[in-house]
Amino acid sequence: MQDWRKLYETPPESGVLFYNEKVMDHFRHPRNVGEIPEADGVALVGDPRCGDHIRLYIKVKDDRITELRYKVFGCAAAIATTSILSELAIGRRIEEALEITDDEVIKAAGGIPSGKAHCSLLGVVGLHYAISDYLRRKGEGTTGDKR
Repeated sequence: MQDWRKLYETPPESGVLFYNEKVMDHFRHPRNVGEIPEADGVALVGDPRCGDHIRLYIKVKDDRITELRYKVFGCAAAIATTSILSELAIGRRIEEALEITDDEVIKAAGGIPSGKAHCSLLGVVGLHYAISDYLRRKGEGTTGDKR
């Protein structure tokens, strides 16, 4: 029986998925995992093609994201890129957080296999929808997905 962990660390020439050290670190030790009981904005997004889904929570103070937590049911790339997204978003103003793209997340990750690029989009869409939920609750309307 093959050790499944080796699949994630096999060199790209093997034709098997390859994740760099930063992605593997965020997969093994994801940052900011969890829930925010009294979140200012919440979103649930998923990808019906692969079955991955994310519930994302934000806390906002003075128009800045002060806390972002999430729960991911998905692959290594979905977990790692959402972890990286959380680090990118915390501390940003709402307008700045809405400008985060999946390309920015992939770049911050140091790259991910092209077949897994859609995984980085889940967290970004979740963030945009959580911000939209926050603005709706605040009475400022919605921004929608800014991709």
